[in-house]
Amino acid sequence: MHFLNRIKQMLIGTGNLEVPGMTELCEITELEAALAQHDQLILFKHSTTCPISASALSRIQPLLGSTDDLPPIYLVKVIQSRPLSNHIASAFNVLHQSPQALLIQNGTCAWNASHGAITADAITQALIA
Repeated sequence: MHFLNRIKQMLIGTGNLEVPGMTELCEITELEAALAQHDQLILFKHSTTCPISASALSRIQPLLGSTDDLPPIYLVKVIQSRPLSNHIASAFNVLHQSPQALLIQNGTCAWNASHGAITADAITQALIA
């Protein structure tokens, strides 16, 4: 039964996801503080109930353990933090999608991708563009 519960958690999520190398944002004020602190950052909007979102998260995992000079990566759980997720779409003038990765530079969205286009390579290329 333990195995089936693990599969269920993987497929529908628990909302208790913690990802080493990412800082979770839950409130608009937390996003505003991050933007004030960093000229460049990455937002990863994630649904804890979506296997496509879990797949996108796994594709960016290589960045999380990287020693390269990367901007901070922030996690936004779209279901648990719906007001923040909606605010991001509005503030950065992007269509809400999940999963979605956004590169924020000097307070504007310089690049974004969703679903299968979210990869470690794509983010790396966006950072050097």
